[in-house]
Amino acid sequence: MINAISRFFTNIVHKFLPDPLIFAILLTIITFILGIVLTPKSPLDMIAMWGDGFWNLLKFSMQMALVLVTGHALASSGPVRSGMSGLASIARTPAHGVMLVTFISCVACAVNWGFGLVVGAMFAREVARRLPKSDYRLLIASAYIGFLTWHGGLSGSIPLVAATKGNPLEKLTGGIIPIGDTLLSGYNIAVTLALIVTLPFLTRMMMPKEGDAVAVDPALLNDDGIATRRVLGKDATVAERLEESRLLAVVISGAAFLYLGVRFATKGVNVDVDTVNLAFLAAGMLLHKTPMAYARAIGAAAKGTAGILIQFPFYAGIQMMMEQSGLGGLITGAFVDVATKETFPFLAFLSSGLINFAVPSGGGHWVVQGPFVIPAAKALGVDLGKAAMAIAYGEAWMNMAQPFWALPALAIAGLGVRDIMGYCVTALLFSGLIFGAAMIF
Repeated sequence: MINAISRFFTNIVHKFLPDPLIFAILLTIITFILGIVLTPKSPLDMIAMWGDGFWNLLKFSMQMALVLVTGHALASSGPVRSGMSGLASIARTPAHGVMLVTFISCVACAVNWGFGLVVGAMFAREVARRLPKSDYRLLIASAYIGFLTWHGGLSGSIPLVAATKGNPLEKLTGGIIPIGDTLLSGYNIAVTLALIVTLPFLTRMMMPKEGDAVAVDPALLNDDGIATRRVLGKDATVAERLEESRLLAVVISGAAFLYLGVRFATKGVNVDVDTVNLAFLAAGMLLHKTPMAYARAIGAAAKGTAGILIQFPFYAGIQMMMEQSGLGGLITGAFVDVATKETFPFLAFLSSGLINFAVPSGGGHWVVQGPFVIPAAKALGVDLGKAAMAIAYGEAWMNMAQPFWALPALAIAGLGVRDIMGYCVTALLFSGLIFGAAMIF
């Protein structure tokens, strides 16, 4: 049955889902029209919001590009490749491979979302290399499906921001919302564990029949030789010796790790995308042994950043239109206005899922939805921790139908969004039962 559902959605996606860039452009147009129709804003107002917000995600875009290239370069190093190969050897059949990729991705994303996105995709490639009869599309989809655990894990942005003093909604919440009421709550631990345990079995049931499996060309998985160290002759120049110096790689990597150690010791172990990128960069340079060997690995990975660079500005413009026009508040209000104390968390979860199409960002959700969800939760006597997690779960859930976060994984895999989204929509339906149950009971 699960296999039939995933085949159905895969066929639908192949026919009707456009390239993610076209998807972003269509969302821009839809948001623009809805802003004019449903809010007092004029077309010129909406254009101004869009243009003012278009470059608001430049820092984030660079962070995501670095997540991709530093993660890819690290994974292409000899030691990491050997380690992943050893772990991948646990899988003896394509079914084992799919389950293992899903499990590793779920756990890694629960630890840190940026780390999980990259590690999951790179591990899926390694499994495909060892098990050439595997369906490559499902392996990469399984890596992305693991992303469902991120907002209930250690790097969940909404619960972490809500627990931080001085956050934008602290006055509305009447103080911080401690992580004991969100990440460490019984229902969140249960949800995260349920996803980690059940999703590998779900992806196993999605496997196509052996004759329908789409294997990958082994040549596309061959990274050998991309970043090998040059062997210098006796007549090498000073410049060439500096470029291939192991000492320089050790010094700069050591400086980065020293900084991270001091930071964690003095400010606590707060892992964010910047610390992940710095750790990936330092480890990658150390394992590639020389600065230029690492530069060649980065160059090989950089070609996959095109989708991030062109699409993220469109989402920045959409987010600004949603926020400043009040359209996001209208959508959220339409759900919470009809809620009771019992139904509020579930309806807030659904509204967050809908908002995610236009604002695929945890922090963006807190800004757009928080001012409406939190006061309504307080008025109804709903636990504020559960209200915050309703927003978080909705964002994580609808990522399975929103290609924004799939771009790094797809770039690493060399696939398009249509290749995986049918499987992801199936995971959306299944995980909705788990998230929904946590919000209702």
